[in-house]
Amino acid sequence: MAIFKTIEIDGREVAFKASAAIPRIYRARFGRDIFRDIEKLMGQVSEGDEANSELDIESLETFENISYIMAKYADPSVPESVDEWLDGFNTFSIYQILPQIIDLWGLNVETDVEAKKGSAQPTDS
Repeated sequence: MAIFKTIEIDGREVAFKASAAIPRIYRARFGRDIFRDIEKLMGQVSEGDEANSELDIESLETFENISYIMAKYADPSVPESVDEWLDGFNTFSIYQILPQIIDLWGLNVETDVEAKKGSAQPTDS
């Protein structure tokens, strides 16, 4: 079951989608583990603030890639390249967008765990 969220970026509504397919799509596209990448970003963002950001270039690129995959999955009309997609915006803050992406991802993981718990029904023998 997929979960959608609309986030305002640069004055326009952008759809994002999370589901069990996202880790596979992300891994196929970028060769990375989305669970590890989100966990790392959460730690870095919670430690700092926008004014005193010490996020490295790799972390910013990871954030852009995760955002892109979730946006592309929600809306197939999103351009085929991350650069083209990002080119449609002025600069936007990781500190404003990432928490919303993490909330969306958390809802997806929570829903997946609940579904697994519900499907393991004991049978009478």
